[in-house]
Amino acid sequence: QVQLVESGGGLVQAGGSLRLSCAASGSIFSFNAMAWYRQAPGNQREFLAIINREGTPAYQPSVKGRFTISRDNAKSTVYLQMNSLKPEDTAVYYCKGIGPVDYWGRGTQVTVSS
Repeated sequence: QVQLVESGGGLVQAGGSLRLSCAASGSIFSFNAMAWYRQAPGNQREFLAIINREGTPAYQPSVKGRFTISRDNAKSTVYLQMNSLKPEDTAVYYCKGIGPVDYWGRGTQVTVSS
């Protein structure tokens, strides 16, 4: 029943920035936390960042310092600000709402060129 829709992906040069959005059909307070993952072809889905209801974030060490997760409860939206992008960041980026039932968005493509 809950829907999560990612947007903001696209093509960017290495060293550039991109801001992803994840809009929920209902309040994001329905979830204990919101998270971002990514998946490149042939690879497993990789955890990137998570933010709880109070706005406290945590990050995968590989992206800490470059990526920032945030939330706007009034807009029912979670964001992922990505700076200093690298070609290895190229992947489909997914939003996840966590517990009591987990929900996934359909993903948005991010491509970083050299």
